[in-house]
Amino acid sequence: MVNFEAKWKVFIDALKVERFREMIFDGFFNTLLIAVLGLLIGIVIGIIIAIIKIAPREKWYVKFANALCTGYTAIFRGTPIVVQLLLAYYVILPLLGVKGVIALNVAIIVFGLNSGAYVSEIMRGGLLSVDKGQMEAGRAVGLSYTTTLVKIVIPQAIKNILPTLGNEFITLIKETSVVSFITVVDLYTAFQQIGSNKYDFVVPYIVMAVVYIVLVVIISILVKLLERRLGKSDRRN
Repeated sequence: MVNFEAKWKVFIDALKVERFREMIFDGFFNTLLIAVLGLLIGIVIGIIIAIIKIAPREKWYVKFANALCTGYTAIFRGTPIVVQLLLAYYVILPLLGVKGVIALNVAIIVFGLNSGAYVSEIMRGGLLSVDKGQMEAGRAVGLSYTTTLVKIVIPQAIKNILPTLGNEFITLIKETSVVSFITVVDLYTAFQQIGSNKYDFVVPYIVMAVVYIVLVVIISILVKLLERRLGKSDRRN
């Protein structure tokens, strides 16, 4: 029979150690930072790739750009994020002769590139879901193709894909648990260190799971609130 009271006491004693408290705070901050910045980078990349993929392929450079985007998405969607982290930090950077790069920055960039591959498909679907009449209306009043796309089509597409972007953010939050492979301190690393130090992983792992669940619930609530807010503005219009 597991004595949870004793195990909980061991965990509480560990939290009294300043080093472990700082590790948890750093891990929590790094987890959110990687996920938030990774998603923002992914959205920017995703929008660019989606625009290229739906653009008319009459010019050679559009076809070339589309081929590059297809290869990019195939690479980042076809390999695990942990493999991408390891290759970037331990293979690509050393081969390029780059030294002194902060592992956290590498994690943010890799997560952003990975997210961009997924967001591009999400965004492409969102752009295609917008009625073609919106583009025609914009062009009819004298707006250029690019202006119509940026000011009319893309905002509507983002509204349509907001729930899916929320899911992508949740996925990034959970996937940050692999950044420990390149020595970045995240939530998993912090609780893993406590468990290793006290030779007891039961309570640290349970608390870690609860923290992830709470984060996911908060994100889901915020996305739903934003959806309702955007829905009200649409009804007013």
